[in-house]
Amino acid sequence: MADELHEECGVFGIFGDERAALKSYWGTFSLQHRGQESAGLAVLHNEEITVHKGMGLVTEALKVEEESQRLGLAAMGHVRYSTTGESSIVNAQPLLMKTRFGLLALGQNGNLVNAAGLRQQLEQEGAIFQGTTDSEVLSHLIARSGRQSFYEALKESLAKLQGGFAFTVLTQDALYGARDPQGIRPLALGQTEHGAYVLASESCAFDVIGAHYVREIAPGELITLRHNGIEADRFVNFSMDRALCSFEMIYFARPDSRIEGQSTYIIRRRLGEILAQESPAVADVVIGVPDSSTPAAMGYATAAGIPFDMGLVKNRYVARTFISPNQALREAGVQLKLSVVKEVVDGKRIVLVDDSLVRGTTSRHLIQILRRAGAREVHMRIASPPYTDPCYYGIDTSRATELAARNMNREQIRKTVGADSLAYLSLQGLKTGLSQDGWCMACFGAGYPVPLRDHTDIALDITKGGN
Repeated sequence: MADELHEECGVFGIFGDERAALKSYWGTFSLQHRGQESAGLAVLHNEEITVHKGMGLVTEALKVEEESQRLGLAAMGHVRYSTTGESSIVNAQPLLMKTRFGLLALGQNGNLVNAAGLRQQLEQEGAIFQGTTDSEVLSHLIARSGRQSFYEALKESLAKLQGGFAFTVLTQDALYGARDPQGIRPLALGQTEHGAYVLASESCAFDVIGAHYVREIAPGELITLRHNGIEADRFVNFSMDRALCSFEMIYFARPDSRIEGQSTYIIRRRLGEILAQESPAVADVVIGVPDSSTPAAMGYATAAGIPFDMGLVKNRYVARTFISPNQALREAGVQLKLSVVKEVVDGKRIVLVDDSLVRGTTSRHLIQILRRAGAREVHMRIASPPYTDPCYYGIDTSRATELAARNMNREQIRKTVGADSLAYLSLQGLKTGLSQDGWCMACFGAGYPVPLRDHTDIALDITKGGN
C-alpha cells in the first residue's frame, strides 16, 4: 500500500476507431488505480473536439451509456490525482484549449520541475491561466510559439519542459504522444485488431479493448497518429540516460501490465524472493498488504519456505484514505479498507510484506489490527529500500518532513510502527530484481536524474543520474 503513495495520473488515447469514445472510456477505466480524483474524455468528430469530465472515479465523472453513443474516430482519456495544482474541476483533464492552430485537448502524466519558472515567464508575456496545474504550461507554450505549423510548435514547446512527463495531445486531425527525454514516466504504444493505434500509461489498458502491446514510446520521442498511419520523431536532438521511475515496478503499475517489456508481476515476485534471502525471519505464515504487495509476499514465502496466506482482505468499496480531510478520518479509513482473517493470524508469527514504507501511518495501523486479531509476532519486510528523498517527478512526496526513513533510523521506525522486526530490501537487491539498467531511484537516495530548478527547499544542482 506504500502508505498511500499517489501518482499524478494516467493517460489513454486512440486514433482510427469508430468506437473511439467507448474504447477510451474502458481504457481510462482500466487506469483508475493511477488517479481517483477526476476523470475525463475528449472525442474528435468532424474536426470538432468535445470534452466531458468531472470529479471522482471514471464511473462517477463519466457515463458509459453516453460515451457509447458519442461519434468520433479519435479520443483520449485521463485520470488524475493532483501532485501540483489544487483539486478542482478546472484542473481536471483533458484540458481543452483554443489556439491559433485550432482546438487541442491535452492530458499529462507526471510533473514538470521547471513549471513555476515557465509559468511566470508566460504570465509576464500576457498569458492567462485558467487553473493551477502545470499541464497548462504546455498549451500556452504552443499557443505563443513563433513556429508556423502546429507540429513544429509542439516540438519546440516539449523541448522546453523538464521533469518526468508523458503527454497525449488531440488536435483536429491527429493524436500525439510524447515522453520525457529520460523516460521517467511511462507511455506505451498498442494496436487493435482492426489496425487502430493506441497510447496508454500502462499496457493493461490495451487488454480491455482487445489491443496488443507494440512497444514503449522511447524517451524524448514524439509519436503522431493519423488516418494514414503512424509517424515517429524526436522533440530533442540529444540522448540522456534512461531513468524510468522504479516505483512503477514496485507499486504503481498493475501486476498484469508490462513496463519496458517486463512483467510487473514477475518483477515483484523476484523482489520478494531477494528480500527473503537478504532478511529472513522465523515465522509461521507470510501475508501481503493487498493488492500491490501480494506478488512480493508470494515471492518471499517461496524463497523462505514459509506458507503464504491471505491474512488481510481489502474492501474494494471504500474510497482511498488519502482523500479524507484529516488524520483521524484517514486512520479510520485504513481500518475500514483492510480487515484481518483471524483464522490465518491468530496465535501465529507473521511476516507482513509491504511494497514500501513512506510515512509509516498505514504500517502502524496494520500491525495494530493484526495484534488485536491474535498475532503473536509481526515481522515487517519492505520490498524496496528506505524511502529517504522526496519525489518531484509526479509522486506526492514533495516534503522531506513526511518521510519516516528521512527522519528516523530503522529501530525508531520499528518502534513507531510496532513491529517485532523491520527490514528493507537493499538498493543492490532492488537493482538486481529490476534486472536491467535505466531506473530512477532518487527517492531511495540514488540522486535526482533531472535538476530541480524550481524547488528552493533542496539543492538545485543535484544531477546524479538514475540507476
